[in-house]
Amino acid sequence: MSDEHYASKEISDAEQQAKQDKIVDLDAPKLKFYEELRSKAKVWTKNQGGVLGGKLSEYLFALPDLFVLLCRLATEKRIPAKSKILIGAIISYVIMPIDIVPDFIPVIGYLDDLVLVVLGLNMILNQIDKKILIDNWSGEVDVLELLQKISATAEQFMNKNVYQRIKGWFSDRI
Repeated sequence: MSDEHYASKEISDAEQQAKQDKIVDLDAPKLKFYEELRSKAKVWTKNQGGVLGGKLSEYLFALPDLFVLLCRLATEKRIPAKSKILIGAIISYVIMPIDIVPDFIPVIGYLDDLVLVVLGLNMILNQIDKKILIDNWSGEVDVLELLQKISATAEQFMNKNVYQRIKGWFSDRI
């Protein structure tokens, strides 16, 4: 079938229920520990880093949600094959230990992953219906608004050389 067919196909109730069944129960004891730790880390980052540190931590704590979104999109039937190749490349970049900014550098090491994920999702969003993105999102905030905020902040505050290298990573793969 054509990519247009997949892009226009509506998600059935059964498929929607299957997606709901995949969502992890956030009331599980192990995840409560994670949520408490995440909350404490956000407060600590805001207190130690001021407004910019608090905003940065908010965005970095969105990275796991964005990664899950990418994984779901990789298996989404309504996504064209060309977009799935890009999704696979982004997932690979995030998983690989060798990055533009190495992950072992605290906090900053994950910024390139975050920016690359957001730039990639913005590119994919230009190829698909935004409803597909929203259907697969399970984060706490509006995903479209989050993508816009992170993109604007990255362009404003990131080292221009690093930002251009991240953008260049995409041009090498498209």
